[in-house]
Parts: sequence; structure tokens; C-alpha cells
Amino acid sequence: MRVLVTGHQGYLGTVMVPELQRAGHDVTGLDSGYFAECVLGEAPPAPPTLSVDLRDVTVEQLAGFDAVVHLAALSNDPLGALAPQITYDINHHASVRLALLAKEAGVRRFLYASTCSVYGAAGDGLVAEDAPLRPLTPYAESKVRVEDDVAAIADSGFSPVFLRNATAFGFSPRLRADIVLNNLVGYAVLTGEVKVLSDGTPWRPLVHAQDIARAFATCLTAPIEAVHCRAYNVGTEANNLTVAQIAQAVVDVVPESTLAITGESGADPRSYRVDFGYARKELGFEATWSIPDGAAELYREYTARGLTADAFFQRFTRLAHLKSLKESGVLDDELRRIRTGV
Repeated sequence: MRVLVTGHQGYLGTVMVPELQRAGHDVTGLDSGYFAECVLGEAPPAPPTLSVDLRDVTVEQLAGFDAVVHLAALSNDPLGALAPQITYDINHHASVRLALLAKEAGVRRFLYASTCSVYGAAGDGLVAEDAPLRPLTPYAESKVRVEDDVAAIADSGFSPVFLRNATAFGFSPRLRADIVLNNLVGYAVLTGEVKVLSDGTPWRPLVHAQDIARAFATCLTAPIEAVHCRAYNVGTEANNLTVAQIAQAVVDVVPESTLAITGESGADPRSYRVDFGYARKELGFEATWSIPDGAAELYREYTARGLTADAFFQRFTRLAHLKSLKESGVLDDELRRIRTGV
């Protein structure tokens, strides 16, 4: 199958591409290159690449593909709060435009990377795909809008699937340090402290980047009538933990680290536990990575590859890196590329 992966030079895309290649797919990437150089260790092999801003994709560029795996987004709640209009322009409008162009180009399958954060403040009960959606941030709201708008154009020739990923964790050569487990392990490695700024009580569902990639690979080859216009939560109930429990898993892995729950950022309204049963039942998909195993992997990779504080807090933190690209004249105020560079 000829597959286009948008955002292939991001944290998830860098894991997704080799997973799809191992499954036998012919993969091309599409990326604006914001994070192409945000690599810890050796840069991974690059697939054939379309270097284009998501907002500028043409129907001609999509011709000939059997499927689009759409990962590209401004994927960060703090960034969405800082620049909500740009978040909507890229995450919502450009994503729906991409789906419309894919349909026009004859692309049959469209796999969209949504998020479990669409459930928002869901409380302590497990939420399944039919639960009310209560997005609390521009990032989550943009995901809900895309699901609605892309579902509206589905038909017998264009089949979208919405994969609502739990919060990702785990090592990727193009690292992200601003997601909870990756952040806590990195902070512990660099400072000896596992620092939680909230009160530690919110629930979070987590899933390893490799499990996300396997879920997409599963949907790509599932019978199209079985997954047509379906939403699937991607993760495992075993990884529904409070932030404090996630932090304790890091303490258990990083030698001589200590736990500090400061509460300085106040209560976090984003709290939800997720039911992942539909993917098990309908796709036969089961996420396999545990949080302790992911913490151990991150500790091993961070130490082996020489993670530094500057890289952790700047290059591998989305908001800081994009601010740096703007300040250095690489990107304009709308996050469009002005010149080649990092």
C-alpha cells in the first residue's frame, strides 16, 4: 500500500514510518521540517519526503496514494493556549482541507491522529468512544472539530478512521520532552528530582509511541467496512494512572531520585480514565508497553545518548523550540518558514 505520513519528522512520525515500512508499505513523508533536527543521537533514515507546509498541500501531491496517515499538528496544550488561532488554522482548517484534497485525489483511507484529551474533565469513571466530548483546550477542541468535519465527508470512496491516542510516552530519535513521562524521567536524570507541579491527583491514560504506530498499522489493513468512520481509543487500561503514580514509577527506575509534588501550578482540570475495549474487540489490538517499562527505556536512552539540560529544556520542548525558530528568523508569526535553517 502507498502511504503518505504527514508529520513524519515529528516525535510520533519518526516511530511510525519504520513500523509501516516493516509491515510492507511504501511510505512517503510530508513535513514542514519544524523538528527535523530535534534528534537525540543519530538521525534516523529518511523516507522519500515532500517538504511542504500542511496549509499548502496540493491535490497533485496526494495523487497515487492509497492512504494518508495524518499526524501533523501543533501538538501541545501550552502552545495552543499561546497561539490558539494558529492552532486552529493548522490543526483544524488545514487538516480538514487535507482530507478534502485526499478525497478529491482518490485516496481511499484517511487515518487521523486524534487524542483522548477530547474527553476533558471526565472524572473517575472509564470513558469509551461514545462518551460525551468535553475538550478543555484549543488543542483538544481542534481535534473534535476535525473528527466532526471529516466524518461529514466520508462516503463509499473515502473512509476515515479516528485514532484517539492516549498521552504518548517512550523514546523516539526525535524526542519530545514536554509530555508527562518523558518529562519526568528527563528531569530526574538531569536533576535527581522527579518534580510534579500539579497536586498529582489528575488521571492520565498513557500509551507508548510504538503502540500508537502498531495501532495505525492495524487500521491500515483492517477490512475497510469494519473501521469506516470509526473512532478508537488507543492505549491500555493498565496505563490509566494518576500523575503522582506516574511520578512514582519514575522514582522506582531512576537511581537515587526523589519525588517532589509541589502543587505550584494548582489543580489541573484535565482528568480522565479511558476504556480501550473497542480496539481490542474490533481490531484485536492490545497496547503492550507498561509505564515502568517505558520509564526504564527512557532512562536507558537518555543516559546512553548523553541528554543535556539545554537540549531537554529547549530543543526537545515544543514551545521553546518554535519560539527559537521565530527569534532566529526561520519562521514568521504564522509559523510559516521564511528561510531554510533550524
